[in-house]
Order: sequence, then C-alpha cells, then structure tokens
Amino acid sequence: MLVKFKITGIYKAALSAVCICFSLIVNGQSVVLKQKIQAKLDSLCIAGKFPGLSIGIVFPDDTALAFASGIADSSKHEAMKTSARMMQGSVGKTYVSAIAMQLIKEGKFGLDDKISKYLGHYSWFSRLPNAEDITIKMLMEHTSGIMRYEFKDAFTKDLSNNPGKVWKPEELLSYIFDEKPAFKAGEGWDYADTNYIVLAMIIEQVTGKAYYDLLYDRILHPYHLTETLPSNKRKLKGLVQGYAGKDNPFGGHSEVIADNGEFIINPQFEWTGGGIYSTTLDLAKWGKMLYEGKVFDPSMLPIMEDGVPAKMLGPNTNYGLGVIIRQSQKYGTIYGHSGFFPGYMTEMCYFPKYKMAFALQTNTSDYGNLKMSPLKALIEIAKLTFDDEPILKQ
Repeated sequence: MLVKFKITGIYKAALSAVCICFSLIVNGQSVVLKQKIQAKLDSLCIAGKFPGLSIGIVFPDDTALAFASGIADSSKHEAMKTSARMMQGSVGKTYVSAIAMQLIKEGKFGLDDKISKYLGHYSWFSRLPNAEDITIKMLMEHTSGIMRYEFKDAFTKDLSNNPGKVWKPEELLSYIFDEKPAFKAGEGWDYADTNYIVLAMIIEQVTGKAYYDLLYDRILHPYHLTETLPSNKRKLKGLVQGYAGKDNPFGGHSEVIADNGEFIINPQFEWTGGGIYSTTLDLAKWGKMLYEGKVFDPSMLPIMEDGVPAKMLGPNTNYGLGVIIRQSQKYGTIYGHSGFFPGYMTEMCYFPKYKMAFALQTNTSDYGNLKMSPLKALIEIAKLTFDDEPILKQ
C-alpha cells in the first residue's frame, strides 16, 4: 500500500538545504583529503631526495586523482606535472602477460606448452639455456633458468656505443647464448627480461602480428589508455627528463635525454621486457582494470595470481604470471609490479581489500642518492588514503 504525502514548499526548501549542506560537507572533506595527499607527496619527495614524484590513485568507484611534486627538469627549472610521462620499466610486462592470458583463452597456446613447439625451428634455439625444457608458464613466472641479458657488460657497452641501433629480439638473446642456466627449468626463480623477450616472439608467431600492434588493438584502444605509449624510438613525446646518476652503465650520463630531445640510448631495446611510457594516472587506471579481471576472462585471474616464491623481491613475496604478489598483515594481499629504466623507477599496486589502485613514478634511477624506495613512498600515500577513503564513497 502506498501512502501519499503532500510536500509543502517549506518542506522542499528544507530538504534542498539539507542536501546542499551535505554536499558541501562531503566536497569539503574531499578537498581536505586532496590537500593531505599533496602535502604528504611533497614531504616524501623531499625526504626521499627524489627529483620529482607523480602518483595516480583510482578509488573503488573508479574516481581517479593525480598528484605531482618536485622537479621534472632541473636545468630548465620545470616543475613535475601530473601530465608528465615517464618510463614504466618492467611494469610493461603486465601488458604482455595480459595479452598472453587473452591468447591462452583463445586457444592460441597453452601454459604448459614447450617453447620448442614455437621456436625450435630457429638455428639459434638450441643455444638458449634450458631450451628444450622451458614452458610458456616458466617464461611468464621467471622459473625458466634463463638469465638476464640487459645488465651484462658486453650488452651495456654495445648499447651505449651504438645509441642509434635498432635491436632485434634474437640480437638481445645472443648475449646469453651457450651460457650455463641459472638452474634446471622449473626448479628455481630468477628475474630476467629475457623471459618476456622470448614470450613475445611466441606471441608474434601465433598471431602473425607485431607486439605493439597487438598492444594497441587489444589493450590501449579498447580500454582508452590514451596516455600510454610504446617506448620504441629515441625521441618520445611528453617524456620528462630522467636522472640515472653519473657513470651509470646505460650511456654514462646522469641526464638521459640529450639537448636535442633524444634519449642517450635507444629505449627500443627494452621491447617486451618493459617497452612502455605513460602518465602515472593512466598506469593506475590500468592496474585497477587488470587486477579486477576486466582485461581478460576473470576466471583466469586466479591462474595469473598463483605465484611462486620470489625471495629476491623481498620477504612474503611471490611472483605469478607477470605479477608481483606481496602480503601485508594490515593491508592484505597487494598485486602489482615494480619497474626500472635508466632515469626512472615505477611502482604499481592494487589492494583488493580496498578495491583501490595506486601508481607512483619518479624521474630517477640513482639508487645511491635516494633515502627512500618508490614502493615505500607509494605505501605511505596508500596508508593516508585508506584512512580517509570513505569520504569519497559517500
């Protein structure tokens, strides 16, 4: 039974006043939270001795906020802005993994397939450590026994001495040919970009398409990540100056972008070991979509997040299929990835307990002069936000 009430003009006015008052309170609280986050980021930038910091936050209802602090370019006296793009480094593996999960669902390949099925016909294949025993899953979780190529002296010298060189995947692999594997396939864990170089070669073979074309077609365009781009050339639009520290092995100069706007090395080499630069907010949006199962069949998310121990990444840390899995007694499980590229460092984290994603980037990779890790800075912002997060949900 419905009971009808006659709403008087006085009642309407009172109701309107209450709504306006509530809206002002909520908006005022939101402003306070934003001020607190900005102040905290400013303090972390100074305390950690970061030249610049940028953070993106996506809340449970997909409300997104971005903040920046510090300097983007010290010689030009340019402040860091939320529109600044920075190199993601190894966080780029999360896109490769997502495409691989899509292809697995489509039946293009299986996690337990031996890589010899797809690459065994190449003349160089037998020179790859553990070549005949590696599966696709081992590549994705870094249990193949293949080692890193990117920090080998021979490679960094060649990269620095030939800044204009465009690298082919098999040229990158050649730096580890005929080496003794780190361990038998599937019996250890060791992080290596090389795994994802090999994985992408298989992806390209089964699809008949170039990886970056797949990235645009399957990820960037359909999910409207307009501020996320391939780092496949030396001049990258919107990339802010990065500081790698003096005498670093990647070009040898602290400033990684020369006066002519070109990177001092060719970032194209990184390819599917990373290979992406973006704004921090776009990265946070990606993290939320990815770990909420919106990018591929959500039934496959537990498979991706079923990790193996990765002690070199820290205590209580596992590695899944392109995802770092950390455990916090207070904040629960944290999914995400860390990234390094000369001049830049990145952290991307998703907290299922709070249904919130964070991404933090800095324009330095000069560890020796930092007083705080980027992950520590991200966690500090997250802690502050968790305390006040209900304000934005009202």
